[in-house]
Amino acid sequence: MTIEDDGQGPALVQTPRLWQGDGWTAKVVKSEEDDGWAVEMRLDGESEPALVAPWTMGRDKKNPKPLDPAAFYTWVKTANEVVRRHEQQLHARLHQRVWVSGDDGRYEVCLDIDPDEDSPTATLTAFDSCAEEVARVPVSPGFKLTPDSASRWVSSGWVNPMPPQD
Repeated sequence: MTIEDDGQGPALVQTPRLWQGDGWTAKVVKSEEDDGWAVEMRLDGESEPALVAPWTMGRDKKNPKPLDPAAFYTWVKTANEVVRRHEQQLHARLHQRVWVSGDDGRYEVCLDIDPDEDSPTATLTAFDSCAEEVARVPVSPGFKLTPDSASRWVSSGWVNPMPPQD
């Protein structure tokens, strides 16, 4: 079945093996892993699927079970959760922070990485217990922020621990 264009956008396809809606496309495909079937969930505009998971066989044990609204919206929810977790992991990797003690008190040390494909950069910043910035230096995007590396930076008097390479 194809839902006709209502003037709001292109027509949506909703067939037993291809279902579109809510910015997602579900496609039932032959599984590369075995003789079964898989469903690919692709966010509109993306070249790679956000999720590929096993799909149920039909009653004949040869063909896939057809997609339906309930199955599609379950897959949309699952795929949205996968995308959200991926975004959270990426954010956690690019924006790290640790708390360390120094001679003058406790400091929050933050590493912020800009993963630009051509010229990635990173900045190491320290904040005191009143959230006032006390130091900021550019570092290599490969800098590893750990409690030990942050403590060494604090105890060095804010000497850049790993200047970026040009």
